[in-house]
Amino acid sequence: MHLLPNTSGLPESIMLSTKGRDILHRQQHPTHPTARQPPGKHQSQKLVLSPSSWLGFSRFQQAPCVQQQRLRSNSSRKASALPSSLPAEHREERDLISTVKMELDIQCEEMSPSRWAELLSTMKSCKTIRLDDCNLSSSNCEDLSSIINVNPSLTELKLNNNELGDTGIEYLCKGLLMPSCSLQKLWLQNCNLTSASCETLRSVLSAQPSLTELHVGDNKLGTAGVKVLCQGMMNPNCKLQKLQLEYCELTADIVEALNAALQSKPTLKELSLSNNTLGDTAVKQLCWGLVEASCNLELLHLENCGITSDSCREISAVLSNKTSLIDLSVGDNKIGDSGLALLCQGLMHPNCKIQKLWLWDCDLTSASCKDLSRLISTKETLTEISLIDNNLRDSGMEMLCQALKDPKSKLQELWIRECGLTTACCKAVSSALSVNKHLKVLHIGENKLGDAGVELMCEGLLHPDCNIQSLWLGNCDLTAACCATLATVMATKQCLTELDLSYNSLEDEGVRKICEALRSPSCNVQQLILYDIFWSSEVDDELRALEESKPEVKIIS
Repeated sequence: MHLLPNTSGLPESIMLSTKGRDILHRQQHPTHPTARQPPGKHQSQKLVLSPSSWLGFSRFQQAPCVQQQRLRSNSSRKASALPSSLPAEHREERDLISTVKMELDIQCEEMSPSRWAELLSTMKSCKTIRLDDCNLSSSNCEDLSSIINVNPSLTELKLNNNELGDTGIEYLCKGLLMPSCSLQKLWLQNCNLTSASCETLRSVLSAQPSLTELHVGDNKLGTAGVKVLCQGMMNPNCKLQKLQLEYCELTADIVEALNAALQSKPTLKELSLSNNTLGDTAVKQLCWGLVEASCNLELLHLENCGITSDSCREISAVLSNKTSLIDLSVGDNKIGDSGLALLCQGLMHPNCKIQKLWLWDCDLTSASCKDLSRLISTKETLTEISLIDNNLRDSGMEMLCQALKDPKSKLQELWIRECGLTTACCKAVSSALSVNKHLKVLHIGENKLGDAGVELMCEGLLHPDCNIQSLWLGNCDLTAACCATLATVMATKQCLTELDLSYNSLEDEGVRKICEALRSPSCNVQQLILYDIFWSSEVDDELRALEESKPEVKIIS
């Protein structure tokens, strides 16, 4: 939390939280591996946040783009595992070193030669090494190759956002090809790789049956490069389960090679091709291949792939034929209401066991909500749906709320941000909250709900049957007027652990009411998000004191 210089003409006593929206676009959540808009890249494209981006932001304190270091032990600790000459700022790391199964996680740190030398001895006993955004180069890869060779317990290596280049991958793969290598997960996203790296990686895929995950998104591999990777996948030794190829500059010509790999690879469970220019014709061909393939695909991400309603019938066929498919994302594609209707035919099929469905920014309107409501109320496997940035309006939301009240609905997460909602739908939302016992996460920010709307919602939130754990109300035209009621919810509902009130004009009065609720022994909120809210230096002091008195609470601003 920082106090900004006064450039706004406001009194000096007013402060503004400083972290910008750029952090929202970082890929941080491990169970949702796709980043929709990597920071600093693809600037010309529309910045639309997918559920994984928002979920990553909601937990960004676990991996912020600031220097972060963690060494976690899964067994006995041994201080002597690090040199006794460690600098004071790293002394706490020495106390968390394990003799076996150690995890090294460092992000956003400029690696000096001395620091790197210290870490190399540590890496020899690590089971997991994560070095994202550490300014590593090809020379570091030579050392890492040696570590892979001498450390058979290493199973995960994550090197995202480092300028490794093709030369670095060539060094790295020398270690990966050693018989002693047991690596299972390899992350090389945004590492300045080209198609030249793919031949080396193909050799690894062909030779290392231990490798089950390969993440090479945000590299200019191109269609020619990924065709080479597919050759490696077709080798009987390859046991790959997860393949991430986002932002790899793929075109429609890649589909034939992918389908051939899918036919020969029954182990593949997750395939992400988002943010590549595939188009309807290629997606149709891919779907035909998926229907015929022996693989039990569980996750298919096709965000921003140039899909329209024209290929939705084929995607629907995959849904009705692949009982293994539980996670589908077609966000940021202009499928429209007609496309959604076709998708729902497959989604409603008895064979379909979908759990997560992402339809953000798909040009949907309230006309789609009839089909969506039927899906929510009858598909008991469905636990998460994102409808972010679709023009559903109040009438559409009211239909969705009616579906949430159905006893057969098992939905746990609803992402409905920026959907043109107003106060008018909040009574229906409140009614659904008071009935639905399963809903845990509600992201309804960037809708003009207003104080009156949130007051209505709080009636449902306070109902004994409501079990909401995460509530996002950022940029909802709120003021201090609704904060007393929100404070009551915070102090009453012990299930509520996360609350976002960012981009609302709460001012000192509202923030103080929220803080008073946080002080309550019955309040269980662990994360309070308050981006871009003005408050005085006195309130800032109160927030700091509150964080000190309740260290389990994170106030993010």
